[in-house]
Amino acid sequence: MSLVKRNFVFDFDSTLTRVEALDVLAEITLAGNPKKEEIIQEIINITNQGIDGDISFPQSLKKRIQLLNAKKSDLTFLIKELKQKVSHSIESNREFFENFSDDIYVISAGFKEFIDPIVAEYNIPSERVFANTFEFDSDDQIIGFDAENPLSKHNGKIECLQDLNLEGEIQVIGDGYSDAVTKEAGVADKFFAYTENVSREKTVENADHVTPNLDEFLYVNKLPRNISYPKNRIKILLLENVHPDAFTRLSGDGFSVETVSRSLSEDELIEKLKDVHVLGIRSKTQVTKKVIEAAEKLMVVSAFCIGTKQIDLVAAKENGVVVFNAPYSNTRSVVELAIGEIIMLMRSVFQRSTELHNGQWNKTAQGSREVRGKKLGIVGYGNIGKQLSVLAEALGMNVYYYDVEDKLALGNATKISTLKELLNISDVVTLHIDDNAANKNYIGKEEIEQMKDGVHFVNLSRGFVVDIEALVTAIKSGKIAGCAVDVYPEEPRKNGDFYTELKGLDNVILTPHVGGSTEEAQKDIADFVPSKIMAYINSGNTVDAVNFPNIRLPRQTNAHRFLHIHKNVPGVMAKINKVLAKYELNITGQYLSTDEKVGYVITDVDKEYNQEVIAKLRNVDGTIKFRVLY
Repeated sequence: MSLVKRNFVFDFDSTLTRVEALDVLAEITLAGNPKKEEIIQEIINITNQGIDGDISFPQSLKKRIQLLNAKKSDLTFLIKELKQKVSHSIESNREFFENFSDDIYVISAGFKEFIDPIVAEYNIPSERVFANTFEFDSDDQIIGFDAENPLSKHNGKIECLQDLNLEGEIQVIGDGYSDAVTKEAGVADKFFAYTENVSREKTVENADHVTPNLDEFLYVNKLPRNISYPKNRIKILLLENVHPDAFTRLSGDGFSVETVSRSLSEDELIEKLKDVHVLGIRSKTQVTKKVIEAAEKLMVVSAFCIGTKQIDLVAAKENGVVVFNAPYSNTRSVVELAIGEIIMLMRSVFQRSTELHNGQWNKTAQGSREVRGKKLGIVGYGNIGKQLSVLAEALGMNVYYYDVEDKLALGNATKISTLKELLNISDVVTLHIDDNAANKNYIGKEEIEQMKDGVHFVNLSRGFVVDIEALVTAIKSGKIAGCAVDVYPEEPRKNGDFYTELKGLDNVILTPHVGGSTEEAQKDIADFVPSKIMAYINSGNTVDAVNFPNIRLPRQTNAHRFLHIHKNVPGVMAKINKVLAKYELNITGQYLSTDEKVGYVITDVDKEYNQEVIAKLRNVDGTIKFRVLY
């Protein structure tokens, strides 16, 4: 059975390029003109009126050329600019234009003088470019256009396609109303609204298919493409008021992103994740085993915070779901709060403030001390503990630290070999330990008794690591002279009433888990976490994954990349390579990393592959997830 021949007819402005060429020409010709911005805006308005069909196209063209005041020499600069402004997905799919050059046409209301040089680099010859041409006077000033050219007229693309009389199916790809009407007029079989650069309501509503990029167009047509699955089909769900920069970065990279301001219950999450590939959360949403097993398309869970206790990491790993977090982005914010609270506790600022709010003037130095020269004991010398160490030393404190791992001291900090010794000598104790379940009640009655009388205590780590009952008793007895707590054993999923036994105690500062909640930290997290998501989705990189073997490798341009996640059992790699050998695929690179539960292998092959290979690789015993990246 013979396949129907397909003809692909592309618009130029805002389709093959990211811009309207005449708008760019205006920027060039009007440089130095005091009314430049005003004239350019007028040109843009006229352009849009013509594209949307609000005025006739000849009117639009004539008005714009009059405003341009351009010369032939200006076109050289325009062409140089346009070469830098080819649409991103067009540029990344050069092979399509090379391999299907006989089937590709450009029909544009733009001008051949600047279109030909641009599309020639994509293997489209001048004879398959149909566009307007300029008219010049004796001084090479652009004074008009060839009025006999069908494309200078209203609905000129319809007439042009009729004259071409192409055999086979005709698909038109463009962003404007003049492209859309080709389908209505019966001269095109399909119209694709191209929205990568601009989305026009009249264009979209008349489209057979909306294509946010060329990858989507090629995917729908089952044509070779740069990536196997268009990014716009990858759905990302961001919960809990993740910083808007995350939405901007991810949607800007081509993904479909939805945001929800609150956390979701288990049942709500299961329903919402049916078609979602990437989930972004903060600390309140619980991603349980039940949620993960129900989310068949889920590839990534990203915590826009440090902690990952709210995610079942084992279930995620066993189901091939990679987990990322933000271990560094809010470090400074937590450290600054710790420094501020240490100073406020030692100066009894909170007590004095409360008294004054109640009308009491208690001007006293009693219980108010400088931090300079005092001993700070840091429990947990990770990212936060280390930075706190540096800032506290700069304030004149003598810094001591204890960590279960061997950590190099920064500055003049002193490593202490046991927790008991650290607690014995510290004037201030601050906790910065992780959410390991083994750390439950890490600081209890016994540890508090080992502290100095009148110690000040700060917990900005995890709520469950401190025995609250023992802490309350120690505060009431005066053993602990001041305390600051930002985290609690149980925290509400949403804003509202909250109770803790620490409420109402003197010199106790309570904050609602805001240690990392600064605008700067949330912005940094909204940059860091999306970069990890994009690195995994776009290249397969798992660097900094919490629950997965780490692999970092460059993106290939002349290869196909297979990502295979499997149970870490003997023989899986041999089976994978047996399949590849059977289909005579040449491996240009193969990268394997494993842990005790899973193996993650990335394979690059340098030639086209039979689709049977994919089915075979998916069915290798032990496979958890498999996808073709590109």
